[in-house]
Amino acid sequence: MAELCGKFKLVSSENFDAFMKAMGVNMVMRKAGALSKPVVEIKQDGDYFILKTTTTFKTSEIKFKLDEEFEETRMDGSVCKTTITLEDGKLVQKQSGDKEVTIIREMDGEQMKTICKVDDIESVRVYNKCE
Repeated sequence: MAELCGKFKLVSSENFDAFMKAMGVNMVMRKAGALSKPVVEIKQDGDYFILKTTTTFKTSEIKFKLDEEFEETRMDGSVCKTTITLEDGKLVQKQSGDKEVTIIREMDGEQMKTICKVDDIESVRVYNKCE
């Protein structure tokens, strides 16, 4: 898990608008999401992890323990139940609510690759380590 800790800035994004559309995100929020270059920070605090996503429009922060379900408010304001696990060195976030969403974060050298899945839509976002 230590290799996933750090600060990462978005450098590329594929199919993110289709992913947001499949989640039911409105056009205004999708336009803002497409334009933003978020910084994701992952920290460990004892048994807890903190995942903070910062954009020019909004900041989201979740604090969680691995394998324990919690309530999460997504960036679009919808609420879901989330469980985050560590599988083969990858952080796997499963959200259940109006839509079943899976977000997989994995390291590739100094880059964090994030795969977002909903229905049959997959988006790949790549972040460079920035600290």
